[in-house]
Amino acid sequence: MSLVFDRRQLMASAAAAGISALAPHAFAQPQTQSQPAAAGKAGRLNALYDAFMQENMKDGPEYATSLGLDTGALASLRHKLSDNSAEGVARSKALTRSQVQRLKAAGRDGLSGLDAVTYDSVLYGLETADAANARFGFGATGATAPYTLSQLSGAYQSTPTFLDTQHPVKTADDAAAYLDRLQAFAVALDQDTDAARRETAMGVIPPDSILDKTLEQLTGLASQGPDTVTVVSSIARRAKEASLTGDYGAKAAAIYTAAVRPALERQIAQVRAMRGKAVHTAGIGSRPQGMDYYAAGLKAYTTSSMTPAEVHKVGLEQTRDYQSRIDAILKTQGMTKGTVGARLSALSTDRQYIWPDTDAGKDEMIRHLNQLVLSITPKLPRFFNNPPKVPLEIRRVPPYIEAGAPLGYYNAPSLDGSRAAIYYINLHHTDDWPRWLVSSVTFHEGVPGHHLQISTAQRIEGMPLLRKTAFYSGYGEGWALYAEQLADEIGMYDDDPLGRVGYLKSELWRACRMVLDSGIHAMGWTREQAIKWKMDNDGSLESGAVNEVERYCVWPGQAPSYKIGHTVLNRLRDQEKARHGASFDIKAFHDKVLKSGAMPLDVLERMFA
Repeated sequence: MSLVFDRRQLMASAAAAGISALAPHAFAQPQTQSQPAAAGKAGRLNALYDAFMQENMKDGPEYATSLGLDTGALASLRHKLSDNSAEGVARSKALTRSQVQRLKAAGRDGLSGLDAVTYDSVLYGLETADAANARFGFGATGATAPYTLSQLSGAYQSTPTFLDTQHPVKTADDAAAYLDRLQAFAVALDQDTDAARRETAMGVIPPDSILDKTLEQLTGLASQGPDTVTVVSSIARRAKEASLTGDYGAKAAAIYTAAVRPALERQIAQVRAMRGKAVHTAGIGSRPQGMDYYAAGLKAYTTSSMTPAEVHKVGLEQTRDYQSRIDAILKTQGMTKGTVGARLSALSTDRQYIWPDTDAGKDEMIRHLNQLVLSITPKLPRFFNNPPKVPLEIRRVPPYIEAGAPLGYYNAPSLDGSRAAIYYINLHHTDDWPRWLVSSVTFHEGVPGHHLQISTAQRIEGMPLLRKTAFYSGYGEGWALYAEQLADEIGMYDDDPLGRVGYLKSELWRACRMVLDSGIHAMGWTREQAIKWKMDNDGSLESGAVNEVERYCVWPGQAPSYKIGHTVLNRLRDQEKARHGASFDIKAFHDKVLKSGAMPLDVLERMFA
C-alpha cells in the first residue's frame, strides 16, 4: 500500500486500491459532516475540513465513489472521472494552495489534544504537496510519482479495476453512470497520453525496462476484444445480476470499440515513441530536477526529515541485523551453509512449500490466507482494547494487471457498507509466495495491519472525515510492518520456526528497500545492480526482485516509508516502556497510536514527546 495526503494521490488510491474508504459502521448513513459537532474554534475548523472534503470529492469523483458518498447532492459525481488534463491538474494544484492558505488563516492558536493533531496533520500534508506542486511540472501532484505512464500508473492501469470493483451497478442510473465513465475513460487515456508527451519534451522519460513492461500491459489490454475485456464484461455481468433491463454489455462494447480502444492505440504509439528515446538509467536522480524530486518524494512518503544518505545507512544496518537473526533460526533447522540470502533463496525454491501454479493451487492458497485471519482474530484482545470487527475478503489481484501490480494491497470498505474490505494478493507466480512466507503479508494487509488500523481510525468520534480518510505512508505502512512484528509477539509462530523466518524475511525485505531506493535514485545504482543486491541479501527470486526494483524506479521515496515508520513506532514504544516501567500497558500504547488517527511521523513523534 502506498499513499500520502496529497489529494490526487488519495483519489488515485481510492480508484485503484481503496485505502481511504470508511468502514460501514462509522456513521448511521453516508454524510460528510463531522460527528458529533465540535464547539468553538475546533468546530469552525471541522467545518473547514468538511468543506475541504467536499472540494476534494468534486475534484476527484472516483474518491467520492470509493467512499460511497457519490449520492444525494454528489450523485452527479458517479458519472464522472477526474479531469487529468493540464488545465484540470492546474486547478487541482490551485485548490491545494487555496486550502493551505485558508487553513493557515484559521490558525492553530488555542487547539490541544486531537484537535491540534488534526490541524498539524492536515497542514503538513497540504504544505508538503503544495511545495512540490510549485517546484515540479511533471508527474503526479505532490512529488509522488514522476511518470504519468508506467507499469503502476496511468488510467489504463487503474480505471478498469476501479470500474470493476468500486463503481456499483445496482440500478439503471448506476449502469448509465458506468457507461458515462467508460466514455470518460477514453478521454482520461488521451489526457495521460498528452501528459506523457509533455514530460517527454522535458526529458522526464521512464527507463527503457519500465516502458517495456508498460507496453506489455497496454498491448495486452488493447488486444482484448469487446467480448472479453473487463470494462465490458463487468457491466454486462453485474447488470444481469441486478436484473436490469437493456443490453448494457452491447452498449459498453460499442463505447470500447469506438472510443476506448482507439485511445489505447494512441497511448501505445506514444509509449513506443518514448521507448525510442528512453535510457536504461533507473533512478530519477539522472532526470531534470531529479535529485530535488527524490528529496521531495522522500519527504512526501516518509513524512520525516531523513536524507537519502541517512536512509541508506539505516537500511544497511538493519539489513545486517535481520540477516543475523534469520541465520540463527536457519541453523536450528539444519540450514548452515551459504549466505543468508542463498539459504533463503534455496528455501524459496523448495517445492514442498510452493502451491501449484494453477487456478486450483491459487484457490487453495486464498483459503489458507482466510484461515490465517480467522486464527489470529480471537487473539487480538490481548494487545488491543475492543478491536474492530469488520469483515475482510481476500482475493487475487486481477490477472490483467498482475505483471506490474504490487505484491499485495488493501481495499477498504465503502462508507455505506455496500462494498466489503478486500485484501488483494498478487498470484502472478505462486513461487513468490512459499507457505512459510505468506502469513506475514496477510498480517500486514489484514489484521493486525492495514485493516485493523483503518477500521479503528474510522470509529474515532468527532474526527473530521478528512482525517479519517487521510493516509500517510510512513504511518500507515509503518503500522502494517509493525503489525507483522505483533503477529510474532501474539504467538502466531510459536510452533512454526520457518514461519518466523518468513516474518523476519519480510522485515529484511523492507530494510533492503531503504538501501535499494536510495541506491537507485541518489547513488546511481543500475537496475541490474539493484536486482542482484536484492537477490543476494534477502533471497528474493529473480521474478520477485525484478517486480520490486521496477516498482522502486517509478515511486521514488515510497519504499523506505515502511521501515522508517516501523522504526519510529518501535522507538516510541521503547520510550514509553522506559517512561512507565512495570506499569507500561501495550494496549494503552496502541490506543494512543491508533485512536489519534493517521498522521505524519513528525507529528506522531511530537505527540509522544
